[in-house]
Amino acid sequence: MAKVLVAATNFGTWGEELQAPWDILKKAGHELTLATRFGKKPLPLQISVDPNFFDPVQQVYTNPKEVCDRIKELVDGDEWANPIKFKDAAMKDYDAIVLTGGLGAMIDMSNDFFLHKLILDAYKSNKLIGGLCYASSTLVFLRDPENDYKSIIFGKKIAAHPRAWDFYGDYDTTYELYGATPDNKGTDVITPGFLWPIEDLTRDAVGPNGECVAKATATRDNPSVVYDWPFVTGTSVESSIGYGEKIVEVLKAKGL
Repeated sequence: MAKVLVAATNFGTWGEELQAPWDILKKAGHELTLATRFGKKPLPLQISVDPNFFDPVQQVYTNPKEVCDRIKELVDGDEWANPIKFKDAAMKDYDAIVLTGGLGAMIDMSNDFFLHKLILDAYKSNKLIGGLCYASSTLVFLRDPENDYKSIIFGKKIAAHPRAWDFYGDYDTTYELYGATPDNKGTDVITPGFLWPIEDLTRDAVGPNGECVAKATATRDNPSVVYDWPFVTGTSVESSIGYGEKIVEVLKAKGL
């Protein structure tokens, strides 16, 4: 089976965007190594483990209770307790790198030098690269010095969180974490909505010959996941399961 490096944020994952691909890859028998910037347990945003959270933009309840319970089980247990740091990982040790999402990914993943190096090494060695929701901004900002510093997703078909779903307007976005401790408390920052519109950035990054798929009609029953080797990308939380399943499918097709 494949050795998979799973990258997560220390500033607020959206719980299911880590839990779903994690559980699906483990069930398929793959060997997982969890990595974060600070080497601390990735904690979910409080709102992502609240079954009563109602998305004010999409007008839907986003978090099924059974999903919230499973995320809390993972956070309260030992499975995510000891991630390595991005800077201590080497892509030669892995067959794939899978980025998981959450609002915090825009803060500590999108422009992290060591995470960029891991992804670029995976890209140059023809290994699978996954990006989900706002973690895909890491791919947008990662530039290839051998291709006139264009994004590594230039010319590719990539899924993106739709602009229509962004918290843009009279929104103060906070990053409170479930399971926070004094030495793993995330950030007190408050942002005006989301930090950036990933759909717009992705459209620019893929260029005129690429394609940005920002499917605002995506649902749990009709997720939006795009495969364009070496990239598997997913829209947002509703596509977390589909994202994990597609990664397993692609790894199997590659004989892993």
